[in-house]
Formats: sequence, structure tokens, C-alpha cells
Amino acid sequence: MSALRRKLGDEYQVVSTSASGGGRQRFVDKNGRCNVQHGNLGGETSRYLSDLFTTLVDLKWRWNLFIFILTYTVAWLFMASMWWVIAYMRGDLNKAHDDSYTPCVANVYNFPSAFLFFIETEATIGYGYRYITDKCPEGIILFLFQSILGSIVDAFLIGCMFIKMSQPKKRAETLMFSEHAAISMRDGKLTLMFRVGNLRNSHMVSAQIRCKLLKSRQTPEGEFLPLDQLELDVGFSTGADQLFLVSPLTICHVIDSKSPFYDLSQRSMQTEQFEIVVILEGIVETTGMTCQARTSYTEDEVLWGHRFFPVISLEEGFFKVDYSQFHATFEVPTPPYSVKEQEEMLLMSSPLIAPAVSNSKERNNSVECLDGLDEVGTKLPSKLQKITGREDFPKKLLRMSSTTSEKAYSMGDLPMKLQRISSVPGNSEEKLVSKTTKMMSDPISQSVADLPPKLQKLSGGGRMEGNLPPKLRKMNSDRFT
Repeated sequence: MSALRRKLGDEYQVVSTSASGGGRQRFVDKNGRCNVQHGNLGGETSRYLSDLFTTLVDLKWRWNLFIFILTYTVAWLFMASMWWVIAYMRGDLNKAHDDSYTPCVANVYNFPSAFLFFIETEATIGYGYRYITDKCPEGIILFLFQSILGSIVDAFLIGCMFIKMSQPKKRAETLMFSEHAAISMRDGKLTLMFRVGNLRNSHMVSAQIRCKLLKSRQTPEGEFLPLDQLELDVGFSTGADQLFLVSPLTICHVIDSKSPFYDLSQRSMQTEQFEIVVILEGIVETTGMTCQARTSYTEDEVLWGHRFFPVISLEEGFFKVDYSQFHATFEVPTPPYSVKEQEEMLLMSSPLIAPAVSNSKERNNSVECLDGLDEVGTKLPSKLQKITGREDFPKKLLRMSSTTSEKAYSMGDLPMKLQRISSVPGNSEEKLVSKTTKMMSDPISQSVADLPPKLQKLSGGGRMEGNLPPKLRKMNSDRFT
């Protein structure tokens, strides 16, 4: 399994280094083109012919023009040949100059004249010199077939050309993305940012933006995924991904515990290899067609500790956008640590974390810590002190915690029976003390009950050794011990 993974990793590494200078191969180019080629389709190529219209639309312009010209040329030559065959079989070519003879098509002498007749009929030019006569039923049938076939070819090819010309791909060229992405602090959180803009005055209706992180990884089962796609949240939960794209906007991805960049730091960026794919979708206001613009950012195009220059300024009666600063960034103070490392350092340096109370020395340390918190609490404003309740709240918390810890610490010195009793829910401290006293007093009460009645009166239910004779005191002491 490891050998297979290394082999796949080597193959992915080969794919990752393109032939153009051995640089970083992108999955999506900066202009939005996807670098994917489908090979070894086998018999699946027939699917392209089943959807011929979409196949023609997806072809490049040079192939579209070639198919367009070739189709019309072949169709015209074929139909002109059919008219020439009819004239040849009827003998119209030999009797074309006989005024007493009525041909199928007047003034058709050879193939060029038959071709001109077809063009006049197909294009509905109608010069009036060549025309079909009523003595040719086969010519009438061919004319109907020509009209139907010509309408089908016109609808297919002209429709294909119209759809290709009206595709909103060119509209995507007027949507701009910043050349680099930046990572810096915004609103106290480490944030990944990039900028989008619209160069036209016409708006993108219902514009929405999405981000994908492409990164290779290995599953716990040992499967190697060379292009695993992870979602980057750019405001889906808050609706910030729905854009009002009138002026350039800065798109933000907050790096938190749910982000794939949770472990990313400035140091680890030097060894990481990933690609951020940005997809902007919207409806073109002028045509009503859906447009999609794409770009990508590799790890070397993400600037740590940078922020974008502002591009909007207020002029006399309008807002002006300076696109000369659209891609410009400047450095800002940013911690070089990842969000995970920052949280761990904050957790280690937090004064609210006290060690477990196990002896008197540790309890004293806890007391000192809470005393310090008490001093901090007394420095709060009076309004905050009212909210917290009492000014001695930390001391009360200390007493509660120390009592609980001492109780837990002293449980180890009790007999097993008492520990089981104390662990039962609902047994309070008073019940525990009463049961303990009762168990400790049972042997004494039993020993007093064994004495003679006279001695019981003298003892008064207790051990009043001062009133007993020396002999009885000795006997009593030997019995109790």
C-alpha cells in the first residue's frame, strides 16, 4: 500500500510540474481555464455525437467556421446535383433551346445553371429567369425536400453560431480578481482575503462567490487523494457570499478551528502545496444569461501579513474607483503563528487555569491566585461589580472550591464502607457525620450494656472512670481496650 501511495505521489508530482519551465502546474489558470484533458475514452466518444449541438457550441471558433462553411457547401452542391440529374434524365439539357419543348426547369442547360437555380431558390432571390414548370412532378417533390432540408440546416447552424456568439464567456473577462491573496488580522481574527471587481457599469444580478481548496492528502485507510477538494467558507452562513458587485469588494475567509487553514502558519507555508480556486457566478443584466468567472491562487501567491490598498474615494457627487491600486498590497503587523498555535499559547498563559488541589501547598497557591482575581474584581467599575453579584465573589468561590477539594482529599482516609455511603447521591455531609458517630458509638454502647446494673448507673451511659473503684476502673479499661 505504501509503495502504491509513493507511486501515485510521484505521478502527482510529475503532473504538478508542467513542461513550461518546470513551474507549478495549476488546476485552474488565472484566466479561469481548467487544465484538464480527458483521455482513453474508448467507446464513450459516441456520447459527443448524441449531443451534437452542444459539441458544436463547445468547439473553437476556427472549427465552427470550418463546419459552417463545409456544411453549406456540401448541401448546395448536393441539391444542385439533384436538379442536374433530373434535367439530364428528362433530356432537358439537349432540348433547352427548343421553344416548343417544356422542360422541368426553364433555362437550365448544364450543371452551373442548375447550381444557380438552386441558389436562387434556397436564398429566395428569384431573378425570374429560371423557374419550375408544371410538367415536372419530380421537380416539385425535390423543391419541397429542398425547402425542408434548407430550413433544418439554417436553424441548426445559425442557431449554433448565435449561441456561441452570445455566450457570456467574454463577460467574464470584465470581472477582475486580485493577482494575490493576503493573510492578516481583521476584527481580531486571522483572515484570508482577496479582491474582486466589475469593470462594466452593467451589474451582475444574484452574484455569488465560492472557494475551493485543492490539496493532496492521504486518508486513514491509506488512500492517496491527489486533488482533494475542500470548501472554504466565505460567508455562506451569514449571507456574505451574496455580492452586490458595484464596486471592488474584499472577500474574507475567517481562519478558525473549522477552516482547512487551522494549522497554517507563516513557517509552514514554505513547505505547503495547495491551490485556492475562486468561482464567481451571476446573471448578466443585459442578456439574462448565467456567467461564471474563475481564477486560482497557489501557495506562493498568498502573502502573509499583507492588506489591500483602498481603491474607493469620494469625489464631488460620486464615488471614484482607482483600479491602479486594485492589486496593490502593503505589509501590516501579523503574528507568524497559526490559529492553533495561538490558541495553545493563550491556553498556556491563561491565569484562570489552576492546578488540581492535592495538598496544602497547592491549595495555598490556589488561594493566592484567587486573591489576585479578587483584587482584579475590586478594580472593576461599580456597574460590573453589581453584575457579578458580590465583591467577595472570588473569596466565596475559593471557600467552595477548597471545601470541596478538602472533602475529596479526606475521603481517602475514611473506611471503605463510609466511602461507599458518601458516594451515594443524596447523602449530605450532616448525614455522613451522624452515621459515622453512630458507628463509632455502637461498640461503646454495647460494652456499657454488658455491665451490671449498678455499674451502668454509675457510668451514666458513659465512661465516668473517676467515680469507679480502682479495681473496676482497671477491669473497665481492659474491656474497652
